[in-house]
Amino acid sequence: MTIGSTFPLDGIAIIGMAGQFPGARNIDELWQNLVAGVESIRFFSDDEMLAAGVDPTLLRDPNYVKAAPVLDAMEWFDPGFFGFTPREAEVRDPQHRLFLEAAHVALEHSGYDSHRYEGSVGVFGGVYTNRYAWLNVRKNPAIHDAVGSLMVEISNHADYLSTLVSYKLNLRGPSLTVATACSTSLVAAHLACQSLRQGECDMALAGGVSIGRGEVLPMLW
Repeated sequence: MTIGSTFPLDGIAIIGMAGQFPGARNIDELWQNLVAGVESIRFFSDDEMLAAGVDPTLLRDPNYVKAAPVLDAMEWFDPGFFGFTPREAEVRDPQHRLFLEAAHVALEHSGYDSHRYEGSVGVFGGVYTNRYAWLNVRKNPAIHDAVGSLMVEISNHADYLSTLVSYKLNLRGPSLTVATACSTSLVAAHLACQSLRQGECDMALAGGVSIGRGEVLPMLW
């Protein structure tokens, strides 16, 4: 997640960054891991795999690797801070939650308060295919029926990723969700730079989020 700001002569600078990765809760920890050569893949015991519901026959397969890149502290999302009820946060795609948190942290890292900043801030972001609604929310009829299909759709569809951030953080620039497979984050940054150069916004948030549902725990791909 980056923030660009326009300067004279069409210069663009990255003035804030944020991110969460396997084995690193922020960009500083990620850099420390890279410098130290820290292995961020987590390996699991048979008991952990069984507790997670893995088929015991898989554990006897010599080609089955009991490892995954795992995101920690996903349960720390603060619904009230972003104006959600606990139930609204419960049915929302974790990828949307993580992207919203990262956007907020990136703004803080840049030194700007989005609720006091008078200029316009654009949002350009992308998200991986949503599996959360089908694998979790829709398998729990009580929760699904309590909020309704419309809420589930709004809380999980990729189209609402960037506009959610704009709404929750009071950002008044262009808000666009990007989807170009593996190049999504790079294309989002490209579009953010274009928007800055064309004067559509004064600053721009750009980035992407991808959390896959592994057989053990949520992971970042």
